[in-house]
Amino acid sequence: MYKVIVISDPETSDGFRLTGVDVIEVEEGEEARKKLSELLDDDTVGIIALSEEFEPYIDERTRSKIQKIYRPIVVNVPSKKKLEIRERAEYLRSLIKRAIGFEIKLGR
Repeated sequence: MYKVIVISDPETSDGFRLTGVDVIEVEEGEEARKKLSELLDDDTVGIIALSEEFEPYIDERTRSKIQKIYRPIVVNVPSKKKLEIRERAEYLRSLIKRAIGFEIKLGR
């Protein structure tokens, strides 16, 4: 079975961990680009979910490789930084529900 790996910022990574996927935390776009390049050559990875805030850092060579290979599949995950504060909990809740099939109430 192939792995699902998320490349995300530290603030969002815990939400993804709740879904049971492997998470690689990165602070900067260049670090995300390096990790993505490494994962593209890993035969055990089936899907890579990349936080869209890091997408602009992906160079043309890597983009071309993503288009040519059939696995792993690379998908962009909407960035929470583009959301209003009150929408963040709803955003994470919907991602978790879609991933595990259960609704989890976030908050106090």
